[in-house]
Amino acid sequence: MSTLFIVATPIGNLQDTTIRAIDVLKQVDLILCEDTRVTKKLLDRYQIEKPLLSYHQHSKLNKINYILDLLKLGKNLALVSDAGTPGISDPGGKLINSIITSPGLVVKIISIPGPSAVIAAASISGLPMDRFLFLGFPPAKRKRKKFFKEVLESKYSIIFYESPYRIIKTLQELNLEAKTCNLEPNIVVCRELTKKFETVYRGNINEVLQKLEKDKILGEFVVVVNSRISTNLSTNLHE
Repeated sequence: MSTLFIVATPIGNLQDTTIRAIDVLKQVDLILCEDTRVTKKLLDRYQIEKPLLSYHQHSKLNKINYILDLLKLGKNLALVSDAGTPGISDPGGKLINSIITSPGLVVKIISIPGPSAVIAAASISGLPMDRFLFLGFPPAKRKRKKFFKEVLESKYSIIFYESPYRIIKTLQELNLEAKTCNLEPNIVVCRELTKKFETVYRGNINEVLQKLEKDKILGEFVVVVNSRISTNLSTNLHE
């Protein structure tokens, strides 16, 4: 029986790679990755020499079929993303679904857990995390107002991702919707988690926006929002 390992990789700091992840990457026949150049840096850091095959959100059906054929031949594969845990806001879930629904194909699928930007942000947010919702990226164009309304009206803390190109616009629209709903949510915005210039902004939306607009907008962002508590986070606004 062939095995597909779902391997979490660092979201920034390469030292966050687990010992188990290194062992698995050394043992598999092939590593599936989003960008071979990004994964090569990780492999070089730990002196791992394995063939790489790109698999990402734009991969066509024939690429998936090729991967299925490799598994049928008994090959053991590892799936990694550029950063974090595969299947979380990336096409890993689509590949897994193709495997488990492929007639006659029996593959053992094993998670090799590790870094995740969602969990990293949740763990340092200071907001209630006994229950939370992760919503991926906001819609780029349509249904943004509906998205932000759902974020603000949730009875749980909400976590979502945003790119450096839209973070200011997103917070501005979230702030506008908050005023419409007569809410002043606490938010935590995490930038460049685990990297050299990791920054955490805390407070209400206006306070965070003011800080962000003064800084360089670099790297990926994780935003945590809670409209149901009155805790003032702005005393430690910029870490």
